[in-house]
Formats: sequence, structure tokens, C-alpha cells
Amino acid sequence: MNFELYFQQITAALFELDKDGYIRYINPAATALTGFSAAELVDQPLSGLCNGPEDTTKMDYELQQAAKNGRLVTERWWKRKDHPRFWGQMILAPLKEEAGERYGYSCMLTDISAQKNIELELRRNEERYRLIVDGVQEYAILMLDPEGNILTWSDGARLITGYEPHEIIGRHFSLFYSIDDISAGKPAKELQQTIAEGKYKEEGWRIKKNGSPFWADVVLTPLYNNQNKLIGFSKVTRDLTGRKENEEHLRQSEERYRLFVEQVTDYAIFMMDEKGRIASWNEGARRIKGYEAKEIIGKYFSIFYPEEDIANGKPDHELQVAQSEGKYEEEGWRIRKDGTEFWASVVITPVFTPAKKLVGYSKVTRDLTERKASEKALRESFDQYRALAGELKITNTELSYANQELEQFTSIVSHDLQEPVRTVKSFLQLLDQKLYTAPPAELREYLAKALVASDRMKELIQNLLQYSQLGKGELETILVDVRQLFLEAQQNCRSAIEETGTEILMETDVSSVKGDHVQLLQLIQNLLSNAIKFTQSERPRVTLRCFRKNGHVQFSVSDNGIGIAEEDFAKVFDIFRRLNTRNKYPGTGIGLAICKKIVERHQGRIWPESTLGEGTTFHFTLPEGK
Repeated sequence: MNFELYFQQITAALFELDKDGYIRYINPAATALTGFSAAELVDQPLSGLCNGPEDTTKMDYELQQAAKNGRLVTERWWKRKDHPRFWGQMILAPLKEEAGERYGYSCMLTDISAQKNIELELRRNEERYRLIVDGVQEYAILMLDPEGNILTWSDGARLITGYEPHEIIGRHFSLFYSIDDISAGKPAKELQQTIAEGKYKEEGWRIKKNGSPFWADVVLTPLYNNQNKLIGFSKVTRDLTGRKENEEHLRQSEERYRLFVEQVTDYAIFMMDEKGRIASWNEGARRIKGYEAKEIIGKYFSIFYPEEDIANGKPDHELQVAQSEGKYEEEGWRIRKDGTEFWASVVITPVFTPAKKLVGYSKVTRDLTERKASEKALRESFDQYRALAGELKITNTELSYANQELEQFTSIVSHDLQEPVRTVKSFLQLLDQKLYTAPPAELREYLAKALVASDRMKELIQNLLQYSQLGKGELETILVDVRQLFLEAQQNCRSAIEETGTEILMETDVSSVKGDHVQLLQLIQNLLSNAIKFTQSERPRVTLRCFRKNGHVQFSVSDNGIGIAEEDFAKVFDIFRRLNTRNKYPGTGIGLAICKKIVERHQGRIWPESTLGEGTTFHFTLPEGK
């Protein structure tokens, strides 16, 4: 089965990571989701896709958890290249060899922004609902009609007052008031004030079914329909008698706790109530988190969590785990008062009364930032080493190629330079032998041939010097006008064009390219000169083209000349390689080697297309923006 083809077609965004969390492969769905191409992401850490500053520490921790547990599912904000961030679910799983050794990870990333928005809205609605019904055993929640008669009855109302629903529904709510309050018209006044002010709230004595009084917190709220007509009242009553007893018990417990932990400075130790509101604060908490006790007590402990953790419901989840399992423990990022992050070791423990009733949580936090900074420094050193190793690998590859090129160069040069030297030597020897016996005309012929051979050697040396200079120094990259480049090349080849009567055509869809103007001109000029030289048509024609294709700028130089055999395509770029005799087609055999070197320096490639007797087209590409 072709797994790569399968991954290319799958609609989920897939990443393959190495064991250090660096991306080795992404499928098209990942490019579509993030907006980044494979070239932009491969060999980059996955943490670079996280929204905000790159968080290698958290990603390393998640990779460790995936390796430890066999799978990890997390949610957070992720970045897109040119679009707003998105909320994504990441599923990490280790990849192992048959022998069981882990060599990387698979990562599937899904955009669940729409689901998360729905979830957040539901959470907000649930929070509003929770504020009404949470602790239903402790609140008497009931509905009254506009006259104050009871319409509904909650279980909390039954527990607080002692009345069953069938005993109370339909009766007037003044039943809960003392005789003095009824005589003073207090129930009716409360309803009137509720209508006038939109709410009535007080604490006072109320009467249970058995006649015993209890101290109650009472809230009355008017209810209107969509025609703004009063349809009744909601009434929420809480028995504070038990709360006062609990408060006293908690106060005594807190005093003992405070005396125990107040002097601890290396740990943030504090108590929370059952909802997660901070109830105490020690010196270590002040030092680590930066808040004074008066600033923080009464606030929800979620204030210490990053935005993503809050959106993900992490604080509530931690309390749930602590309550169900007896403890919650982790390491993660937390936020100080000044907004800075620190890496924290956190332990949350539920606190119960002797009757096993949850009354809150204890939370112990230790700042591990210095330890993590040391680990990060070590990781950065590793990254630097990794980058250096990559650079050395590239350099070694380039040196290897240069050595191969030098060996080929040395072999060919030793042969081609010796040929004119041998010719010069031969004719000089003839001159020496026949200087006094041969007629002057014959001697002049020997001398002329020796001069021709020396001129050829001079031309070879000059071309070798030009070829060797191409690899030195930096390219002087500028914006080069393509049409002007074609015109300059034609002007430099004007004599050959006029002598052969060659027709030159130009076609370009590209206005300009980036490159070294001098080298690009030499490249076009060499290809144009070759096209003119290797012609056999009575009406020679050369076409210069430039267009965009597959993310590159492509140039083509086409002629209707003698053509090249397919088996010789790779040979034409060898230095001093000649496919035809010098007598019929003069030259040094170095022009196309220079062309190849110029193209490679511009990070492009060059190749021929040809049929013998029908002409040749040389193509070369430049990367877009080069």
C-alpha cells in the first residue's frame, strides 16, 4: 500500500515529527489548515505553530506525556499563516520501530473552532444556570404569582423550611414570616419594593414549619413576559445558620493552617473554597505570584492560568480530578500579577469535613522557572549543535562536489592544454630542422600554424580563468529587465547574427527577474551564440522565451540547427566537451559549462531538449524572487 499517497488524500491535517518534535512531513490537508507550505514547516519545531511566542517547554512536556501514555489529546490556539488563529485539537502518538524503539511521533491537528465557540457559549449559559441552581440543597428556590402565592417548590425549600410541596403550593409566602412582620405588612411591602426597584434583598428571621426561626438570606426578583407584564416573582432563600457554624469552624481551621504555613516562603500555599475562590494567602504565594493578600483573596484561582487553559476549562477540570482522585498534580505555565509566566509544580488536594463534606481545596505551588531555564539553555545548545551539524553537512556536500569537479577539471585541462602545446612544439621543431634548407614559404607556414596553436592555448587559458572566477565572491543580485537582457545579448552577438542572417524572436511574460546582471547576460549570450553557431538551415531562426511555470521563472533558447543526440544530453555541460569537430564548428567547449555554473549559482537548473537535425532548446530556471 502506498502510505504517502494515502496521507496525501486524507482530509485530516497530519504531521510526522522526529523524536525531538521537529516536523519531517506534512500532508496537503495540513498546508490547507495552517496556510504554511511543506518547505516552510519541514525541519521546524511543531511548537512554532502554537499561537504566540514559541513554547518549546510545554511542547516537550506534551511529547513526553504522549510517549509515556501512548497517546495525548490536547486543545489550544494555533496560528495560520495569513489568517486569524484557530482553536485546534492535537492528537499525539509515538511512532516506534518493530523493535519497540521510538523514532518520532504522529500528530493529527483538527480545527474545532466552531465546536469550541459552541462549547464556550454553552459553558457561559451553564455558568448562569449554575449560579441559580448550584448547591440546590442549600437554597430554597420558588416561584410566586403576582399576589405572592407559591407556584413552585424546590427540594432545597423542602429541606430548609420542612414543608412538602403538597403542603405549601398555593399558599401565600407570608407563611414564613413572624406575626410581627405580618402585622407590619412586611411581605406586601417586599413585593412592592421588588417591583419598584427590580429586586429586593435582605437578611432576616424566617419561620420553619416546626415554628423554629432561622436566619435567612432572601432575594426577590420580579418576572415579566415579553409584553412586559408582571407574571410573578422568583424567590431564593438560603439558611445562613449552618453557614455561620461552618464559618466559625473554618475560621478556627484557617487559623491553625495560617500559623503552620505563614512562614513558608519557597512554596505558594493557600486555601480555596469549594468553588475555587481563594480563601487564604501565605508569604510564599505573595513572593512567587506577586499579589498581596488583600488583592487576591476572594478571586477565582483561574486568575493564575494562561488564556488557553481558561478557554479549555482547565481550572475546573483540575478541581474535578482532585475531588474524584484525592489529588491533582502537574507541571505547567502559570501567570504572575505582572503578566509574566513561570513554570510551576502544582498540587491540589480536596479538604473535607469529618462528615465527608467538601469545604474547599489546598493548593501548593512551587516555582520551577530556574530549573526550566537550565533545561531550555541545554535545549538551545542542542538546537545550535543541530543547526551547525546541518550546515557542516551542506558544506561537506559542496566540498565533495567541488572535489569531483576539480578531479574532472584537472583531467580534462591536462589533456586539452597539452594539445596546442604539442602542436606548437612540433612546428617549432620543424622550423629548427629546416631553418636553413626549406624555402621561406614553407617556414612561414610552420610559423603560422604554431601561432594559431598558441592563440588557441591563450583562448583556452582565458576561458579557464573565466570559468574558475564564476565560483568566487557573492552574486550582485539586482532586479534585471528581461527584455533588455535579451536585447543586450543580441547586441553582443550582432556580428554573428548579421553574418549568418539569423532571425531572432523574443517572447516574454515576465518583466524582470532578480539575479546577477553580468552573469545572466553572459548566460543568455553563450546560449544565443551556440544557437547561431550550430545552424545548418538556410534561414536560421532563434527564439528567446521567458515565462513563469510551477513557481519558477523559466527561460528557453530554441534554434532550428543541427540538434543533439539524446545520449549526449548529459555530456554537453562537461568542460571542454565537444560533440563536433573544431574545423566545422569552432570553439573551446567551455561555453555550456559556464552556463551550467551560472545557473547553479542562481539556485536553478539547466537542461536541453533536442532531436537530431531538427534543432535544440536549452531551458533553465530561476526560483521565483531570485
